[in-house]
Amino acid sequence: MIEAIKDDELAKKVGGVFRLTALVQRRLKELIEGSRPLVDPQGKNLVEIAIQEIDEGKVIIDYEKTEMLKPLVNGEPKKV
Repeated sequence: MIEAIKDDELAKKVGGVFRLTALVQRRLKELIEGSRPLVDPQGKNLVEIAIQEIDEGKVIIDYEKTEMLKPLVNGEPKKV
């Protein structure tokens, strides 16, 4: 499943390489803290699970809860 990040399609799907990295890190943290995998985990490490979940659209960025990813207006997050 790591092959999915070698091609730019997954990065484009979530809005870029940096957002993909942040999303993988956040989901990986949740998995480490005990969240249940949303895909079949058999034979996969936690990074592979997180990437597969993102690739299948089961994990997305919640822009409402993520201040840093909201559009900026005059250097401040835009109030939605």
